[in-house]
Amino acid sequence: MLKVDALYTEYPNERGQVVKAAQNVSFEVPRGKLFTLLGPSGCGKTTTLRSIAGLERPRAGEIAVDGRVVYSSQRKTFVAPNKRNFGMVFQSYAIWPHMTVFENAAFPLRVGNGRHGKQDIRDKVMRVLSTVALDHLADREATKLSGGQQQRLALARALAMEPQLLLLDEPLSNLDAKLRERMRFELKRLQRELRLTTVYVTHDQGEALALSHEIAVMNEGQIVQVGSPRDIYERPRNRFVADFVGSANFLDATVAGKGDAENGWHVRTAIGLLECTALEPLREGDTVAVSVRPEDLHMSAERQGDRNVIAGTVDAKIFLGECLEFQVKVDGTMLLARVHPSFSPPVGTRVHLRIDPEKCTAIPEEKRKAA
Repeated sequence: MLKVDALYTEYPNERGQVVKAAQNVSFEVPRGKLFTLLGPSGCGKTTTLRSIAGLERPRAGEIAVDGRVVYSSQRKTFVAPNKRNFGMVFQSYAIWPHMTVFENAAFPLRVGNGRHGKQDIRDKVMRVLSTVALDHLADREATKLSGGQQQRLALARALAMEPQLLLLDEPLSNLDAKLRERMRFELKRLQRELRLTTVYVTHDQGEALALSHEIAVMNEGQIVQVGSPRDIYERPRNRFVADFVGSANFLDATVAGKGDAENGWHVRTAIGLLECTALEPLREGDTVAVSVRPEDLHMSAERQGDRNVIAGTVDAKIFLGECLEFQVKVDGTMLLARVHPSFSPPVGTRVHLRIDPEKCTAIPEEKRKAA
């Protein structure tokens, strides 16, 4: 439905230097799916979104929706933002303070290109306000809404246009933690029920994993991996993705030989010989980084199993409510483990760590440099 092809967007900063915000960015979003651009500040995700909206003019590339080209450097095509029929929700919501809830949601219909009668506008606005559970507040001044209600109003205003494409730029970042969590469920419900084709921008890994059908992780203006939330989290293709999405332990290692499983390899690390999984072929002698998520370090008082089991000493621990985090020292190497609070050995206790080879990912050295 949305196709972005070889997009390059550059602009001068306050010093007159060229900022390469988006470099050869390409992806497709199927109809009715939510696609997330995830990455740290300055990685180019918002610039890419603004280029799709028409708020930035790229240097090169092509953007098309349902086969309709809205930007093409080769064809010299640039459709103005107000003629693209895309809805956009900004980080700041951009609510009109002098208008009521109803008037805010009706604004795009009144100033848009389409000709809508009074009753048509009322029907459309009340329908979207009902969808976001604000219909009972239609006559309230927008400034008297809570943060979560303002976020829903901004979404209703975008939906009133019946957009081909919904663009969301960090819409939950101004909400407190509990409200943000609740709004994730609301957004996911609305997107699913209305089958809205959506591009979502965030730096919040949890948000991306919770909401997305597919995620593109960006770094320094480039997409470094595209995949489902599970693929991105469990099968990172480079060290940047493994480190940015969630937390991970990294061990420098050398490939010792082929493992028992199809994609399995034995690697030598500072904590001993481990069996890992690799997403692409390796060779004996290759230098790799081994990535292991803290929750995939299974900790026990007694040794359990005979593969990928190492012994260490609890160096520190913290209580996080639903889990405990431990720093475990293994032969001078510190590992982070996350376990259920029911297992709580004191600092200084000797423990055993077991790692499932499928949860132990070997990342080639050249991939680490590329990231």
